[in-house]
Amino acid sequence: RSNSLMVNSRNKGAAGERAVAKLLFDELGIEFKRDLEQYRSADRGDLLCDVPNWPFVLEVKTYASGTGLKPEWWRQACAAAQLAGLQPVVIYKYNNRPWRVAMTLSTVFDGASDEVIEMSIPTFALICRELIN
Repeated sequence: RSNSLMVNSRNKGAAGERAVAKLLFDELGIEFKRDLEQYRSADRGDLLCDVPNWPFVLEVKTYASGTGLKPEWWRQACAAAQLAGLQPVVIYKYNNRPWRVAMTLSTVFDGASDEVIEMSIPTFALICRELIN
């Protein structure tokens, strides 16, 4: 890709990360900040929070068009989560569509399958509150 395309996609990604951080703060009252190490080192999530028992690695994706969770996003989140010893979560958005959150069913229900389920940010926040408390 040309440099201007790479810079533009990085700026769009950063804007998406900031938007998700604000949405999660509004829902949970928890501060999230962008992990700037993500640009130097592969297999890191996009957002960090200072809650000690936060159980997730958050991968944030924003794209112009498409449908559904892309397998490569999920693989990226799983690799980062495995390294961190946490659960993978992908939060993604296509232009003119609402944010979607993907995680495994087993994250929500002990003993359930590792089937990937999707939900809205408010539903994700509800699950987060249950898991953190």
